[in-house]
Amino acid sequence: MLIDASLTLATASLQEIPAYASAAEALGFDGVWSSETQHDPFLPLALVAEHTRRLQFGTAVAISFARSPTVLAHTAWDLAESSGGRFLLGLGTQVRAHIERRFGMPWPASPVGQLREYIAGLRAVWATWQTGERLNLRGDHYRLTLMTPFFSPGAIQHPVIPIYMAGVNRSLCRLAGESADGLQVHPYHSVRYLQDVVRPAVEDGRARAGRGEGAVAYSVSVFAVTDDAEAAFARSQIAFYASTPSYRVVMETHGWEATADTLSALARRGAWNEMAGCITDEMLQSFAVVAPAEELAASLRTRYSGLADRLMLYLPFRPGERDDFWRRLIKGLKS
Repeated sequence: MLIDASLTLATASLQEIPAYASAAEALGFDGVWSSETQHDPFLPLALVAEHTRRLQFGTAVAISFARSPTVLAHTAWDLAESSGGRFLLGLGTQVRAHIERRFGMPWPASPVGQLREYIAGLRAVWATWQTGERLNLRGDHYRLTLMTPFFSPGAIQHPVIPIYMAGVNRSLCRLAGESADGLQVHPYHSVRYLQDVVRPAVEDGRARAGRGEGAVAYSVSVFAVTDDAEAAFARSQIAFYASTPSYRVVMETHGWEATADTLSALARRGAWNEMAGCITDEMLQSFAVVAPAEELAASLRTRYSGLADRLMLYLPFRPGERDDFWRRLIKGLKS
C-alpha cells in the first residue's frame, strides 16, 4: 500500500514547495498531491518535478470543466516529460454552482457523458503528439480535429499518463471503471460505502468496457483522528461534506438521511458552527480512522486492506512538524 501526502492541506506557497517536496521524498512518501482549491493545482507540481527524483505527484483534483481538453493535455504532457513519467492526472467535475459561478463556465447537460469525452479527448491529443497520427475526435461535446506540427510538442519518453477520476456517486464511479486508470476516493467515505456503492460501480464499468481485473487503482483520502483537535476538525469537515446534496448517497448508505437533511438546512442558513455537533461518535468512527498515533498505521492497514492501493491522510504535512509521526506511519504501512 502506497502512502501519499497532501500539499494542499498545508497551504504551502510556491516558494515553500521545493522544501516540502524534498522532505516528503526523504521521509519515504510515495507521492504528493495538490488540488484546485486556494491555488492553481499544476504550478506546485512543476517544482515537485524539479526538486525530486523518485516521488510521484498529481492533482487531486484539477477541475476538468474549467479548461479545455487540449489546454490540459499540454500541461500534463509537460509535467510527464519533465519528471520522467511520474505525473498522475487527477480530474474532477465539481458541482454546477462552482462551474457556473466560480469558474464562469457552462455546466454540461450530461456531466458523465462530457467527462467521458474529455478523457477520450486527452488521450486523442496525446496519441497525435506521440505518433503523428491525425487528430480526429468528433463527439457530442468536443470536436478536436486540428493539430498542426507547429502546435505539437512531439513525442516524449513516457507518453502514457495515468488518469485518475474523482467520484462520489455511482455514475462517476462507473465511468472511472470504464475509462480511468484510477479512482480518487473522497475523504468523506466509510468502509460500507466503499464496499456497497463505490467498488461495485467501478467494477460494473470495468466489466462493461471489457477491461481486465485490477485496471483501476484506488487512491483513498482518509480522515485520521489521533487526538481531540483532530476529532473536532474531522467532525467539522464531515458535517460540511454531508451537507452537500450531491454527496447524499454516503449518508443514505448508513440510513442517516435525517442528519443529512439537518446539515443541509444549517448550511443554507450559514450556521456553520452548529454543524459539527450533528456528527455523532458512531458517524465519526465510520468516516474516520480513530486511533492513538502509535496504532494508526495498524488501524489503517486493517481498515483498507483490499480496498485501497494508495492512502493519503486528510492531515497537513509540513516539513519539521511531526516528522517522527510521519516516519512511524510510513514505516508501519510498508512493513
